[in-house]
Amino acid sequence: MNKKILGIGNAIVDVLAKVDDEFLENNNLIKGSMKLINKSEFEDLKKNIKIEKVVAGGSVANTMAGIANLKGNPSFIGKINSDNFGEMYRKSLQDINVNFSYLERNEDLSTGASIILITPDSERTMCTYLGISSHLSANDINENSIIKNELIFLEGYLWDKGISEKMFKHAINIAKKNKIKIAMSLSDIFCVTRHKQDFYNLLKNDLDILIGNENEINELANKKNLLDSINQLKELNKLIVITRSEKGSMAIKNNEIINCNSIKVNKVLDLTGAGDLFAAGFLKEYLDNSEVKKCLETGSILSSKIIQKIGARLD
Repeated sequence: MNKKILGIGNAIVDVLAKVDDEFLENNNLIKGSMKLINKSEFEDLKKNIKIEKVVAGGSVANTMAGIANLKGNPSFIGKINSDNFGEMYRKSLQDINVNFSYLERNEDLSTGASIILITPDSERTMCTYLGISSHLSANDINENSIIKNELIFLEGYLWDKGISEKMFKHAINIAKKNKIKIAMSLSDIFCVTRHKQDFYNLLKNDLDILIGNENEINELANKKNLLDSINQLKELNKLIVITRSEKGSMAIKNNEIINCNSIKVNKVLDLTGAGDLFAAGFLKEYLDNSEVKKCLETGSILSSKIIQKIGARLD
């Protein structure tokens, strides 16, 4: 029987478009960053791009989709409205066997959306209108949807708004009370900068697993290089997973460091979802009680597949 995993995150519709570097400059966007924008900025930007693809996204939802692709048993909670984007979102997840356990309400905020601008170097720059997704509150999470799972997976992005922080703690408390493992992704370096102390305390007191890239981990540990960060973080006795792009990935477990090489790919098309899909491979193996090395290897396989196509879906 497949062990169940529940992802809780921002339910964001991904709107993918190809642009050139000049487009980023003209719109004052920093390449590779994620910028929060309001509804009118979103509409303005949307007018000036040629949309390639629209798909249910959000970091944790991408991870749950990856786990479904590996024939796992994932569920997802994220807040949508009953508008067009909301319907599209629900269907997009149900079509790939991710159990969407949020009951949408007709509210005055629209479903969140992120315009993902892909430049010729395959880097992605995101402009995200959170919409209703950032209003996910403790009331949207009932105990029953958590206790059926072996593991819950949260994204750092959720910490960005007040009510979400309460929701985060509410979910963690239910999980801890029921001895359910808790994993979190750091999401984005700017996100770590904004909430460094909170994230560090979460890692120390609540999390079982933390996943982040090298820059995010250094930022969290407040260190300039990875070795110093590792030496500090390994004292916490957590499972910490670090992705390093072409340098591969590694995990710190107890006092052991496990390394894994990256998988060479011929042509990188789009880096969207590389970290999300790495997390999918890692967590699916973890749920199957695989060795950490195998968790890292499956994570690498999935992230190498996803960067060779546009968007964050394997199928």
